Amino acid sequence: MIYLVIVSFVWAFSFGLIGNTLAGLSPAWMAWIRLALSALVFLPFVRRLPWKSALALFGTGAVQFGLMYLAYMTSFRYLKSHEVALFTVMTPILVAVLSDLFGRKFRPFNFLAASLAVGGAAIIKWAELESSAPLVGFLLVQASNLCFAAGQLAYRAIMARLPQPVPDHRVFFWLHFGGFAVLTPMALPLALADAPPAPSLLQWATLAYLGVVASGICFFLWNRGARLVSTGRLAVMNNLKIPVGVAVSLLFFHESANLYTLLAGALLIGVALLPVRKS
Repeated sequence: MIYLVIVSFVWAFSFGLIGNTLAGLSPAWMAWIRLALSALVFLPFVRRLPWKSALALFGTGAVQFGLMYLAYMTSFRYLKSHEVALFTVMTPILVAVLSDLFGRKFRPFNFLAASLAVGGAAIIKWAELESSAPLVGFLLVQASNLCFAAGQLAYRAIMARLPQPVPDHRVFFWLHFGGFAVLTPMALPLALADAPPAPSLLQWATLAYLGVVASGICFFLWNRGARLVSTGRLAVMNNLKIPVGVAVSLLFFHESANLYTLLAGALLIGVALLPVRKS
């Protein structure tokens, strides 16, 4: 679970960076650049796989990374960064429900853990919601949540079915390449236009950090960690970035937040770990 904790701390910074530093850039183009960089990180480690396995990983990456990023980064056009964070609280429910749906069984402990996590994250973020978010922004975040939840579970299943065990870093290029490929038809025309996106030096540096670290290394650690924990605990960990994000805002960006609300929500998320059973 340490992988999931580390990634949650790193991702806690991403909401503010995307919503503020990268404001004004095309969402599809930004996601395309991020995934191009993350694919390059794992290109030296790629190993040939059976074509069906490689295609399955490619498709998983197209959904979990490509379509997820398109919806997620577009949502910042309609929502403030803290509103985007708030609406990601549905991801644990989706992880638990999709897992039960794929397994054709209902695990009440997983659903309870995920529900408590949603409640804890909502407690933390609800007090900071200052405006009514447009419905389109809300729906985009939910589409992003669905893609990310489905991708995590698909990756676990694909890796478990490989004919021979393969280290995660040997296959991860296929996921990033899938995400990059699905965005290419939307992003490439922008890159080749008469007036292509022209990020500032700070924006290029931010994109490089997000591509190499937040997307490349952290997606790898997250999916690796997703294979090592139960489905219920994975569902809960999908919301750890929210209380961590609040702490980052307090300590590093000097934003205001209700300390009692933070403690109550963090406690509830912690309690959500207790009823989880391995599955």
